[in-house]
Amino acid sequence: MTSIDDLFKKPALPSNKRKLEAAPDPNEIYKSAKLAPNGHAKSNGRTAAVEYADDDIEAGPSMPPDDEDYEPDIPDDDEGRFFGGGVTQEESEVLDYLGGQEPAEIIPEKIDSAWLRKLALNFEKRITKNAELRAKFEDEPQRFMGSEADLDADIKALSILSEHPELYEEFAKLGCVASLVGLLAHENTDIAIGAVEIISELTDEDVEAEQEQWDAIVDAMVEADLLDLLVSNFARFNEDNESDRSGVYHALGVLENLASRVSLAEKIGQDTTVLKGLLDRIRKKESAVSQNKQYAAEVLAILLQSSQVNRTKLCGLDGVDILLELLAPYRKRDPIKGTEEEEFVENIFDSLTCVVDEPEGKQKFVEAEGVELCLIMSREGKMSKSRALRLLDHALGGQGGAEVCERLVDAAGLKVVFGMFMKKQDGQTTEHLLGIFSSLLRSLPANSASRIRTLAKFVEKDYQKLTNLVKLRRDYAARVGVVDEEIRNEQTKVSAEEREEMADEWLSKRLDAGLFCLQTVDVILAWLVAEDDGAAKRISLLLAERDETLTVLKKTIQEQLDTIQGDSEEETVTKDMLSTLAQFLT
Repeated sequence: MTSIDDLFKKPALPSNKRKLEAAPDPNEIYKSAKLAPNGHAKSNGRTAAVEYADDDIEAGPSMPPDDEDYEPDIPDDDEGRFFGGGVTQEESEVLDYLGGQEPAEIIPEKIDSAWLRKLALNFEKRITKNAELRAKFEDEPQRFMGSEADLDADIKALSILSEHPELYEEFAKLGCVASLVGLLAHENTDIAIGAVEIISELTDEDVEAEQEQWDAIVDAMVEADLLDLLVSNFARFNEDNESDRSGVYHALGVLENLASRVSLAEKIGQDTTVLKGLLDRIRKKESAVSQNKQYAAEVLAILLQSSQVNRTKLCGLDGVDILLELLAPYRKRDPIKGTEEEEFVENIFDSLTCVVDEPEGKQKFVEAEGVELCLIMSREGKMSKSRALRLLDHALGGQGGAEVCERLVDAAGLKVVFGMFMKKQDGQTTEHLLGIFSSLLRSLPANSASRIRTLAKFVEKDYQKLTNLVKLRRDYAARVGVVDEEIRNEQTKVSAEEREEMADEWLSKRLDAGLFCLQTVDVILAWLVAEDDGAAKRISLLLAERDETLTVLKKTIQEQLDTIQGDSEEETVTKDMLSTLAQFLT
């Protein structure tokens, strides 16, 4: 049985996709500040009051000539041409007639294969024309800028395809996808940015495309060297410019979209320099964490969650050391709540937590003094405290965790974690503390100084820790017992087939009630029974207070054994450990 946190390694892409913060339109700002007649800049576009110095000053158009023979060329109306409606009697009758008619029904253009072929043909013509003009008038930009404006308009017109994903496969077959991707290398970065934005839109999770449709257009993009072109643009775009900053944002969006498929996530990490580029981007110093810096950290976390090979690759790029350097400033201070900085720190923790699940990541974590940093955060941090504890829990567990356990003991970490355990903590913190204790007892070498020191901590001060452990066990057992009773009642009302279908749902309910923590506590208690006679007697006495014996621990451990189905190295080691512990619980 695994912890809820172990599910962290699986791709868990956000359901609400990050959106680019809208930048104010300069034209709108200009319009809002534009002066009305007789206005003033400080009036913010409101018509300013006008005070006349002399009421006798004439203003407006001059009067018509004072001529008795003068006759206007237009029919008189009640109030005059400039003071009435401004239309003749005949015009008024025409308007009245039109006003009484039903509005004509506008027939929208049919979006189908014929429409797509026409769109594709025009798009290819625009690209060809622009390329020819650029080659012919290389030193005269004014001669080809018009064609680039037309090309930019045609790129934007492709946006409508996101509403018709049924055309994706045909769009890819027409060769337009390769042409669109090729525009990422266009000399005019505005054209490249426009192409990136459309690619991001076409591959977005909000598009209601079938998997086959999405795969068709994405495979065509990747085949056209989309990934390499995206990487090259990271270096080309200048984020001091608003337009280029938007281009980087949408390029990150494309990577996030592609990472939803594990095979593509691995390709991004292994066949490109994206991981290095993301590390470089999140290291860039900024006075305040920008949206793009935060988004780069988020995409990095997604790529690491999606693929084990990406996690291993990051270790070879000194990624663990870089991520710890970025976290170091937050060992005693918190990021500003509700800002990009807070999300940035969260994603750095998420990335590290993924990496230390791998043996290579654990080794790099120890070498970079990650254990020491996490202990400082657990002792003195605020926002970072619970996240550092979770990071330690993942680093100590699994294959290769022995070295991390040794370092924690050597760094005086026992005092920190046991001190926290004896104080009231929230459920998540307690779960991670229990995970750390379990890993220490499982991984520290037998009869080693570090193991002896750990066992001594459990039995010191008249077995206070054991009393606390048994109390926790009662709480978790009571909560799980209530859910188990509900499940038994439900099972009597459904068929055997329905029971199989609901098995996962029932397991989820038990985990929510505290099943994982109950199992972890019982493993810790079983270890102490096996290791120390005094601890075994005290645990038996504490259980007897509720008319229980060591067999309740054995029952929980046996349940864990029954759920282990695989035969991987980790599962085999776990199975042997649990079987051995069960023998001491008679």
